Amino acid sequence: MSPPLAARLGDRLARRGLTLALAESCTGGLLGARLTDAEGASRFFTAGLTTYSNGAKTDLLGVPDSLISQHGAVSEPVARAMAEGARTATAADIALAITGVAGPGGGSAEKPVGTVWIAAALGARVTTRHFTFNGDRAAIRDAAVEQALILLDALLEEV
Repeated sequence: MSPPLAARLGDRLARRGLTLALAESCTGGLLGARLTDAEGASRFFTAGLTTYSNGAKTDLLGVPDSLISQHGAVSEPVARAMAEGARTATAADIALAITGVAGPGGGSAEKPVGTVWIAAALGARVTTRHFTFNGDRAAIRDAAVEQALILLDALLEEV
């Protein structure tokens, strides 16, 4: 049986000498836990910031209040700013960010439960993805982590 995707990605990052930082909101550190489950994560993992509140997004990642006010915390511009902020704050080569509505409450007509934005920053380039996942809170968080890993995998194919 092959190792899980997170472990394979960690090995690829380490072999290439690349570092990774995370900014997580709705996943609450779950992505960081998956990436650091495997031995040797210190070879590539720089930091994981769980910025659940808007204030933490602003204070720790430098996300402008105006972006949150204008677009909401669960939005493409905020996910992008979170990834850029995490990469800048940690000097990592790559940063991933996740923001979303995991539920069971907190959704709206325009951003229902399951709405998730994921961003990956590498240098000046930021790639974003939008998802609407189904299921309970645990399923939504797991799906968000899996998609973040898939985005990282695609990014590493291009580097």
